[in-house]
Amino acid sequence: MSTVSRRNVVLAGLAFSSAGRSTARAANRSRTDKPAITSEGTFPSLAGATAWLNSAPLSREALRGKTVLVNFWTYSCINWMRAHPYVRAWSRAYADKGLVTVGVHTPEFDFERNVRNVTRAAHANDIDYPIAVDNDRAIWRAFANEYWPALYLIDARGRIRHHRFGEGDYGVSEDAIRQALTEAGAVGIGPDRVAVPTTPLELAADWDHLRTPETYLGYGRAERFASAGSSGRRQSRSYAIPETLERNEWGLAGLWTIGEQRISTHEPGGRIACRFQARDAHLVMGPTQPGTVRHFRVLIDARPPGDDQGVDTDREGHGVVDEPRLYQLVRQHGAISDRRVEIEFLDGGVGLYSFTFG
Repeated sequence: MSTVSRRNVVLAGLAFSSAGRSTARAANRSRTDKPAITSEGTFPSLAGATAWLNSAPLSREALRGKTVLVNFWTYSCINWMRAHPYVRAWSRAYADKGLVTVGVHTPEFDFERNVRNVTRAAHANDIDYPIAVDNDRAIWRAFANEYWPALYLIDARGRIRHHRFGEGDYGVSEDAIRQALTEAGAVGIGPDRVAVPTTPLELAADWDHLRTPETYLGYGRAERFASAGSSGRRQSRSYAIPETLERNEWGLAGLWTIGEQRISTHEPGGRIACRFQARDAHLVMGPTQPGTVRHFRVLIDARPPGDDQGVDTDREGHGVVDEPRLYQLVRQHGAISDRRVEIEFLDGGVGLYSFTFG
């Protein structure tokens, strides 16, 4: 399994797995022929967290005798956002049966190392279970983890009994939780899986029409950059967007500085465009100066989005950037085909990290 596309193993080279596609079709009723879960090793250490949220520090020793669900996440990751409702629902439905859920927030981007940002994201995503802030990747390394999101289920004897990397197979994961709890002596677990409410941003991807991968913008991982000339690393220079972009290509217009993780525009009028095929288009971005508000406008094929507006835009395409996070720019409601999305920044002082799609 590749470790290059660490956010989502369902999207390995755009070869969509049946596990990913089954997400929206999963039934609520448990299977009666579910296979036995087996031991995959012992519970790694939770030591090394730089902070804990929603809880005093937890240790594997203190959790001995509990059924524990460990969820690795990073808050700007769309793949985690779409899997999170299931973890949230399980954490609440099975807490009185003995399940302890622990979120391990291991940052990908620099802004995700800020504990205030993580705290705000936890509140915005309605997370009330304990969170280990893993800024030094100590817990990540202890688990030999490589992916966001990643689930590990530990039974009451301290053995890893199930794991899941990426989105999908939620019924399999829930059945493993229910079985581990039953083995630990839990009673009153009914035959049905729990209901999982979602927000608009948490809706499962349209896997049947998704043809554009996550697109990083900083020079450290950028691909398919179509503007003329090579990108100037850490230097401000002017760019022009080609008249024609091929699917999955992107380009810039105006004065931009390209850093390792992000690109930034410091003057009003900077633009970025991308041709994509997906129902949803998102952009991870934030103001370059914390506490400031920056305005932008989105056009789809040179027109305002109208009914295809995203959570973070209005029908005319207007939106504001006020904190570093993922912003949903487009959610289409008609036939899915190649589209060109273009974002103009009406104020300078915005940093952009990656496009993601759904």
